[in-house]
Amino acid sequence: MSAHHPTILAHQFDDLHQQRESVTLGMWCFLVTEVMFFGGAFVGYAVYRFYYPEAFAYGSSLESWRIGAFNTVVLLCSSLTVALAVHEAQQGNNRGVIRYLLITIVLALVFVGIKGIEYRHIIEHGHAPWQRWTEGYYAGDNPSPDVHAAHKATTIFFSFYFAMTSIHALHMLIGVGMFVWLIMHARKDRFSPEYYNPVEVVGLYWHFVDIVWIFIYPLFYLINPVW
Repeated sequence: MSAHHPTILAHQFDDLHQQRESVTLGMWCFLVTEVMFFGGAFVGYAVYRFYYPEAFAYGSSLESWRIGAFNTVVLLCSSLTVALAVHEAQQGNNRGVIRYLLITIVLALVFVGIKGIEYRHIIEHGHAPWQRWTEGYYAGDNPSPDVHAAHKATTIFFSFYFAMTSIHALHMLIGVGMFVWLIMHARKDRFSPEYYNPVEVVGLYWHFVDIVWIFIYPLFYLINPVW
């Protein structure tokens, strides 16, 4: 029976429809776990912001909302190119898949590169959490309790910032790796109107990464933006 299956059909499935449904369901299940993962981080952020609203607003004012907005546009453009790549895969146009995925990779690397510049800027100005725990108020300056608490709260803000944005950037780099894998298959003309599921599920992953950033951007950049 397996001898009559297309080479793109895995042996554990009866037909391509079952394979597509199973792979898509698997990706959605994975994304649910990602929602729970990032959801915990967002809840933690909300709790600390409730207790230290002024410190979080001050930390946000140290960020450039314009750079964050530019990166948001870059990421939204990458979602568009991924959607176009899925469309090309559905049409069986493997050259179109390669073209749009390459553009997506460039946009993703632009986003990560800009994020690296932001990290360097924060570190150079001494706002990184690991710097604040070992310098200034924590190195024996004996500040007043109010100043100590404000400094500690701002450190918490940047701890959330580095943790959540770096994990998001890691997800993007994983996505870039998957795009490279898809390009390798597209070069072999693997995708057709009957078989485009890999591009589709990786596209779902990428759209999820974009949605996470849509929540991260206002939480860290727009609390108290400097206009």
